[in-house]
Amino acid sequence: MFVTYHKVTGIVIETDNKDVKAEEFKEAILSCKHKFSKEMSLRIEWKKIRSREVSFVYYNGDFTGDLKDRAEMLNTGIHIRNVTRKDSGTYRCEISAKSEHGARLGETTIVLTVLVPPTTPICEVPSSAMTGTVVELSCKENEGSPPSRYQWYKNGVALLEKTATGGARAANVTYSMNKKSGTLLFNTVTRNDTGEYFCEASNGIGLPQKCAVKRMQVDDLNVSGIIAAVVFVALVMALCGLGVFYAQKKGYFGRESSSQKKSNYQSTSEKDFKHTKSFVI
Repeated sequence: MFVTYHKVTGIVIETDNKDVKAEEFKEAILSCKHKFSKEMSLRIEWKKIRSREVSFVYYNGDFTGDLKDRAEMLNTGIHIRNVTRKDSGTYRCEISAKSEHGARLGETTIVLTVLVPPTTPICEVPSSAMTGTVVELSCKENEGSPPSRYQWYKNGVALLEKTATGGARAANVTYSMNKKSGTLLFNTVTRNDTGEYFCEASNGIGLPQKCAVKRMQVDDLNVSGIIAAVVFVALVMALCGLGVFYAQKKGYFGRESSSQKKSNYQSTSEKDFKHTKSFVI
């Protein structure tokens, strides 16, 4: 029994762009080029790679899955119409060729990123705060691709981003702004931080989006009011205590007890009398 082994050698597959970016609902071209003669028998396959999962995109001369009605072949490349965010991912073009010298294999990988403009961010701004406390404002949207960056505004003016080197303008800043996460943190909020705040999300795709303006009112801690409230509660408790003491001294609680005992005694006597009368009869 004789076994024939076909020699397999590598071939070079090229692409015009290994990192393709396309706006959502527009078109994208994934190029895949070779230098074989037209007479050679070629087998072309496209696959999409998701983590450890690999699925066919183009197989046996036809598109599959979501691209079935939205894609067409351009020689050995792919033209995708009306791309969606679900099309983002890593694609692999695989070409095999048979010749009298054996089989030849080659592949190239292309990353497709579908660009999506941001949606209106959700902002959380406390309506009131006390001076000296820690206050955090948050801003977030999850639709944009690439991920959005965030800019906070106070009274219509963009807030400065405090850097590690600081500077003359940043020296008096009482907050720290994280443009990546969208948080605006006041470690010790002051009355000067009172104002109207809103946040803007942008990723370079489409127009920036902003949330509704919300007012934050910062007030001093009312120490005198707290002291007055404590004194009032103490006076009320003292008056209640004096009232109980006075009632006890006047014997109001004792009289009530004696009256109750007398009533109980009369009730018991009447029962005994009725019982004796019944026994005599």
